[in-house]
Amino acid sequence: MELIVSTVKGLTENLLQKQTTDYDQVIEKLFSEVSGLEDFPKIPNPQLEECAIQLWNWAVTKNVGTTISKNLKAKVRHVACSLLYCCEPENPTEGVIRKQILMASKTGRTWLDCKNPQMADNFLRLAVKSLETLYAQLTSRGDGAADITSSKGDVEKDLLRILSCQAESALIQGNNHDAVVYMQRCRDMLQRLPKDTSYLSIMCYNFGIDTYNLKKFEESTFWLSQSYEIGKMNVKYAPGFEVQAKVLRLLASVYLEWDCQRFQEKALNAVSLANKEFTSASGLYLKIRILVRCGASDDHIGAGLNEMLESKVSLEVCLSTVKLLMSEDREVLAFDYLKRVCQHFESSPDLGTALVLHIELLLQKGRELLAKQKIEDIITGHYTGKQLTPQALTRLHIMLWDKASKHFEAKNYSEALQWYNYSLSFFKAGQTEPNSAKLQRNRASCFLMLKQLEKAKEAIKEAERCDPGSIFTQFSVYKIAVQENNVEKAVEAVNVMGRLSKSPSASEDGLLVSENAASNLLSLAAQIALENEQQETAMKALGSLCENSKDESQVLTALRCLVRLVLSTIEKSREEMRNVDMEVLLPYLKMALQKVSHQSRLTAEKRTEEANWFRKIAWNSALQCESCPDRMRDFFVLSYQLSQLCPPDRTLLMGQKTCLLMAAAASLELCRKSPHSGQTEDLTQALEHIQICWEVWKTLKASGSFPKDPTDTLLLLYEFEARAKLNDPKVETVLESVLELEHLEAKVLETIAALAMEPPAHYPLLCKKALRVALSLHRKQPQADLARCRKCVHSLIKLSLPSGVSEVEARVLEEVGDYYEEALSVIAAAPDDFPEMETLWLLTRAWNTGVLLYSLAQYPEAERWCGLAMSFTRHLGSLQESYETKMSGLYTEILDRLDRAKKNLIMEE
Repeated sequence: MELIVSTVKGLTENLLQKQTTDYDQVIEKLFSEVSGLEDFPKIPNPQLEECAIQLWNWAVTKNVGTTISKNLKAKVRHVACSLLYCCEPENPTEGVIRKQILMASKTGRTWLDCKNPQMADNFLRLAVKSLETLYAQLTSRGDGAADITSSKGDVEKDLLRILSCQAESALIQGNNHDAVVYMQRCRDMLQRLPKDTSYLSIMCYNFGIDTYNLKKFEESTFWLSQSYEIGKMNVKYAPGFEVQAKVLRLLASVYLEWDCQRFQEKALNAVSLANKEFTSASGLYLKIRILVRCGASDDHIGAGLNEMLESKVSLEVCLSTVKLLMSEDREVLAFDYLKRVCQHFESSPDLGTALVLHIELLLQKGRELLAKQKIEDIITGHYTGKQLTPQALTRLHIMLWDKASKHFEAKNYSEALQWYNYSLSFFKAGQTEPNSAKLQRNRASCFLMLKQLEKAKEAIKEAERCDPGSIFTQFSVYKIAVQENNVEKAVEAVNVMGRLSKSPSASEDGLLVSENAASNLLSLAAQIALENEQQETAMKALGSLCENSKDESQVLTALRCLVRLVLSTIEKSREEMRNVDMEVLLPYLKMALQKVSHQSRLTAEKRTEEANWFRKIAWNSALQCESCPDRMRDFFVLSYQLSQLCPPDRTLLMGQKTCLLMAAAASLELCRKSPHSGQTEDLTQALEHIQICWEVWKTLKASGSFPKDPTDTLLLLYEFEARAKLNDPKVETVLESVLELEHLEAKVLETIAALAMEPPAHYPLLCKKALRVALSLHRKQPQADLARCRKCVHSLIKLSLPSGVSEVEARVLEEVGDYYEEALSVIAAAPDDFPEMETLWLLTRAWNTGVLLYSLAQYPEAERWCGLAMSFTRHLGSLQESYETKMSGLYTEILDRLDRAKKNLIMEE
């Protein structure tokens, strides 16, 4: 016990410290410590009693504001009260008992407020027990009869409060029987405590509300009846007629909701009694509601309606009653009553609300002619000093527009226009506001459907005056332009719509026009143009949509449509215009690539579908650009980039490889056709495509074998050409890679040789190397292609022995001599097939070399080359005799000179 006392004292001191802020932990510890005190014998302890008083007072100071929660306050009071009872002496004084009663009853009340009736019950029982002890003490006294009577009265008053709390606790726990028992004891005490009549009546009323909310209608009617009956017990101390009427109205409502037919009389009696106690609009309305729900006759309901008008209820209540009658199919009564209401409130400024409701009800029942008559009466009144309130006028406008909209949807355009014109009648001439602009646009739409273009233009002109910055107005301008087939005007409107869509502005109903709504208008504009076979205008609208919409899915749809339109234009265009149209297609495909790449909302399947669709378009477009290499390259590159957005498989990789090969080939072709300032960039781009293609090709080869695929050869040829023209030193490495090819063909080397010398490339040594290997390959064939051998030899001689030189190295002469020997062997193999002009070229080139050497006094070499040239004369055919005659003179002179030179050499020796 001492440990508990020490702990409680320490925690109490901690809690009472002003700087303490973590009340929660301290209170929870106190609550935990005190929870087991019931098991200890009651021992008076001044320290614990002092802690109890301190904690109680501390909790009282926290009642103001929200320093701690209700639950924590309940726990502090719980601790304080438990400590006080723990210290209870064997014969407590009146003061101690009164403290116990106060603390136990208030602790129980606090737990009830926390919706914890089980906790509350413990303290409420303690409070009752202490009250009984106090009452016994007071009764046992023999002196001071007046004081004892007063004290007994206080005890009874406290007991009534505690019993009412016990009733509340029982009700919360669903124990209605116990609650009734407790409340009956309280009611019996009212004879001695009349001032608590209002308290008990209101408590029963609250019980009635609680049980009604739980749909416990029988219990609810009991408690509400109790509330009313308790209130009648003492008129002086009752809650008042207004509260009593409120109780009866709720009682009637409970009967109505519980079972209208079964409790019809009780419901009507309750509401009638309520209206006698205190007449109110809600009571009169409830009576009508009950009569209608119970299927009362028109006469009975009419009497209730008369009572309502005689009681001078507000116009709002009367109109609510009219709506009630209409909802319950009492149409005749409703219209008759509404007519009387309008007469009754004729001088009221709010009469317009009733008139508008009358029109609304007429329209609901399909009585349009009568509704139109009422509207025309209101229009007349509007211009003769009987204007509607702004709220009523707004409501009327909504109805008129709604009716017009429904007629428009049903394609009754004349009727729609009439309803819009009714609305227009309430606008002043020259009035400028967004609603006026919207109304004019709607009228213009009707005129357009009625083919009244001039009137439509007038309406739109007025709309522009009222709200010039509206995208909807520009859309109407566009529709008119399309109907007039005015392409220029339509395109201008689309441009304005595009600008307006970038900066959302206030719309006619005061809300912001969303970017999505603006994009939808542009999409609709394209659709309208297509329906009117105005393809150019449609493309402009779709283009604007693509530029301005942030809805990437919508943009992709628009791009598909644009691409189809461009392709249809290409199909119909003349051959010379196709390149121009293809150029139009390119930016749309580039935009598609960008959108598909960055579209986060697309599913993987949808992304693949979109990418594949545009990829195929790019591929097919590339194939149609054979005469324009740069455009062909761009389309192939786009096709490759789009394919990267699809899941890779063997077929797709093959397509990627082809795209990159074709793109590189197109770049090289562009450089061959017309050398230009951007040639270096084109060649570099070609190299990039080649390098990527190598990677794709490696991946493909890893997936299987491709025995006859020429990709390796093509990539090496393209790379050689690009590097050669860029003067890249790696060109020699490329040639080595070519020579390492497993199935190298001579024609590949012949192509390499040609590329090595194609300007701006100039690699004669690489060219000769390639030609020599090519010649070797030709000679190794079972049946050599002599024509191609001859061409190789020709090129080798030409490269090694260029014309116009003034001297020739011995090494070169030896090399060229070998080539001549090769030429002679080719001639010998097929003398009849060797072209005479080729023989003449060989002869001439050898003879000229001999002459050059002769002029340089290199007589032995001169004799050799001239002799070589003479050996070709026998292969000349018809030209043989002519050339032998011309050459023999000089050849004889060379031989003489050579003899003299030899003799001089001997003499010198």
